[in-house]
Amino acid sequence: MRRFLFYLSPIIFAIGVFLLIIALFYSKSTGKGALQVTSIPKSKVYLDGKYVGETPLCDCDTNALLPVKSYDLKLIPEKSGLEEFDYKIDINPSVLTVVDRTFGPVGKSSGSVITLDKLGDNTKAQIFIASFPYSAKVSIDGENTGTAPLTQTVTASDHDITVSHDGYSNKDIKIHSVDGYKLDAIIFLATSDSSSKVSSSPIASPSPTVAQSSVKILETPTGFLRVRDNPSLGGNEVGEVNPGEIYPLLSEQSGWYEIKLSSGSAKSGWISSTYAQKQ
Repeated sequence: MRRFLFYLSPIIFAIGVFLLIIALFYSKSTGKGALQVTSIPKSKVYLDGKYVGETPLCDCDTNALLPVKSYDLKLIPEKSGLEEFDYKIDINPSVLTVVDRTFGPVGKSSGSVITLDKLGDNTKAQIFIASFPYSAKVSIDGENTGTAPLTQTVTASDHDITVSHDGYSNKDIKIHSVDGYKLDAIIFLATSDSSSKVSSSPIASPSPTVAQSSVKILETPTGFLRVRDNPSLGGNEVGEVNPGEIYPLLSEQSGWYEIKLSSGSAKSGWISSTYAQKQ
């Protein structure tokens, strides 16, 4: 029965009808947490570079729980020509972390990463929403709440969330907030058909060098921003930069900035423009 509670079909995720997170699924903290991953189409799942199975995947049984820490999650869709997903997730004690992904060509994928964080006040429930792209509009239960990232105090119950941005398709999800916890929802939007055409190639030629320009790193859900060796989520990580830091801008292309690094083995690298602001 417990496994059934944790299992959600990819079809349910795809239409955004229901998403449930259960905190404290044991009477005492186990010191471990659960992970559920669904995707359309099916994908191979890797944690810290190790293959752990295919979607739908649910490490929810007692003998399958994961140690509490941050993991590098990578999803590789079974169909070619679709954009891989590479993201750092947190497994929290006695909490289910839910990852949902609908794959498409570069720029056309969408999804969410949702988990819970313990609050100091057991009588309060909160929702934190961050978005890719930055500053997406957020509606909770039909009311405009603001732009992501944002934190909202809510009742401990079911809530309908809509995340939207010009040039992107809306993302609708249902969540269940819990007293004493902050529900963290990272929402990834797909570009809409009416937006500018996105190249199907994950790596494109950079534009000419941008003279006397720089970029400022914005706040991110993880507290840092990965630097990659090419402008793609599948690129190797060559470093990390922090919110508030400013770096020279070398070149840019749709969705990516190439910056000059001040330290580390790599002299330059690519960052997502979602969490960077050109100056």
